[in-house]
Amino acid sequence: MGDALRYGHDEFGPSSFATARARLAADRDDTLHRMAALGRDFDGIVAANALVAVDDEHDPEGASTAFERAHVASLMARAHDHLDELDQALERLEGGDYGQCMGCGAVIPPERLEIRPAATTCVSCARSDPRRAPHGT
Repeated sequence: MGDALRYGHDEFGPSSFATARARLAADRDDTLHRMAALGRDFDGIVAANALVAVDDEHDPEGASTAFERAHVASLMARAHDHLDELDQALERLEGGDYGQCMGCGAVIPPERLEIRPAATTCVSCARSDPRRAPHGT
């Protein structure tokens, strides 16, 4: 744990812990709102298609409707993944491991956590891991 305690209850005090917790909670709340809005969009697309006999293969609008549905579904899946990342970050925060790089064990700079609160790696490890997606933490 060591340096990771800077986000815990002792080394830098409860204010760092509270700030990190508030940042994660706000991001989580935003993500839940985004998921709800995407759910409404998806339901709207499905409902609109139910009103007309759509044959995606032969209807000129069918391809764009299918694209819209797939696009919203993809955004919903991405938001769900982000929600999982935030929940894991909250668990790390409660466990005293928040802010510790899972790659090298170094402290993740506060500036990185401010921008990407669910980050699990420092910038060096994020850059050096070719398996990580470009939007990864």
